Amino acid sequence: MSGLKMIGLLGKKIGMTQAFGTDGEVIPLTVIEAGPCAVLQVKSADRDGYFAIQLGFGEKKESRANKPDLGRFKKAGVPPKRFVREIRVVQGETEKDDKEYKLGQEILVDVFQQGDFVDISGISVGKGFQGGMKRWHWSGGPETHGSMSHRRPGSIGASSDPSRVFKGQHLPGRMGGKKVTTQNLEVVRVDKENNLLLVKGAVPGHKNSYLVIKKAKKKENSLAAKSNA
Repeated sequence: MSGLKMIGLLGKKIGMTQAFGTDGEVIPLTVIEAGPCAVLQVKSADRDGYFAIQLGFGEKKESRANKPDLGRFKKAGVPPKRFVREIRVVQGETEKDDKEYKLGQEILVDVFQQGDFVDISGISVGKGFQGGMKRWHWSGGPETHGSMSHRRPGSIGASSDPSRVFKGQHLPGRMGGKKVTTQNLEVVRVDKENNLLLVKGAVPGHKNSYLVIKKAKKKENSLAAKSNA
């Protein structure tokens, strides 16, 4: 698979910290352990209809992997991985970007550089079953004059017409625990020695939750844009 470059990586959220800018501004940072990721499968347009790389991150006990997964890990020559996801690859802009990926190859955090913008996907913090005021920010009902409906949903539809509740009606229910993507986060620092990625702002999920980090779709690499200008 020559002429292609990786645009993403798998990682784990370590926590949040802060740094000070040159003007004294406080910059909130999320620390992410990004890689090393092992290449488990290489997909090509001829065989699969598209180009992609299947990556594995974080080791787990062999006893906790099923037989099909063990066969895949054995074929790649790597120990069982806890977090497995597929990342698309794109055509390289320069010869330096062009790479050929092989099974078992390690992808490191240096696929990103300072000034890049990334989209980060993860599972948001689960908050259990919640009422409408917390889940949907309802203002609530009257609190005086004998009202008994302070936090209740109230009426959710007319009786004769339309004689039903419209789809998407905001009601109490399970909150959080869903896939969320935060876009256009700036990479402030890349620590190659410790496989750490520091991005400006917050990312989905709790500490030690797994993340998919990809080059931003809606924002270009700031360093590349400056060099081309």
